[in-house]
Amino acid sequence: MTIAVLGATGMVGSRVINEASARGHQVIALSRKPAGENAGNPNVTPVAVDANDSHAVREALAGCASHGASDAVVLTVRTVPVDEEFLVGTTRKVLDIAAQLGVRVLVVGGAGALRSPGAPELLVADNPAYVPADIKAVAAAGIAQLRTCQSHADADYVYLSPPALLEPGVRTGRYRRGTDTLLVGADGQSWISAEDLAAAVIDELETPGPDPLITVAHHGER
Repeated sequence: MTIAVLGATGMVGSRVINEASARGHQVIALSRKPAGENAGNPNVTPVAVDANDSHAVREALAGCASHGASDAVVLTVRTVPVDEEFLVGTTRKVLDIAAQLGVRVLVVGGAGALRSPGAPELLVADNPAYVPADIKAVAAAGIAQLRTCQSHADADYVYLSPPALLEPGVRTGRYRRGTDTLLVGADGQSWISAEDLAAAVIDELETPGPDPLITVAHHGER
């Protein structure tokens, strides 16, 4: 496959690139300032793209002549502090372009849009056990991003919500997969390493499931 990754230098994006290229996929690594860590990797083509530039995003997703059109695009962008307008606008733009090109989109979103375990009527974003007040804006932006995907009539997308805690760690290649409810381990923890999340991203692109909203979590205790 040829996979475009928008947000290539971020914690998740960089690991998705590593995972995809290690499996032999061609990767177009899109970011405002491409990093040099993939220099010399024949499977990775860094491309400088401003996510605010619709023409540049379209050209990047269409791929260059040497690669052909992208088969899928992974959207994994975040801003600090959170910028919901940018996140929603970028998501809509990528969905629009991908729909026109016939490209599948995998959006790495947030956990806030998931249902709370044991309380399905309560979104994680509204559950202080998982989302303290100081990150509620981040959770709300993730919900808005998911709603943008759900309201797009022509998009071929899957929205991947991480568990409550996502951090750099070790790739085990093992994880639990769910749909619309936060996954919590027997130890009460809801987490996954960015490396295993990246493995789940590429697994989903290689073997698409039927669900437009999925989540993953570490297999076993932390």
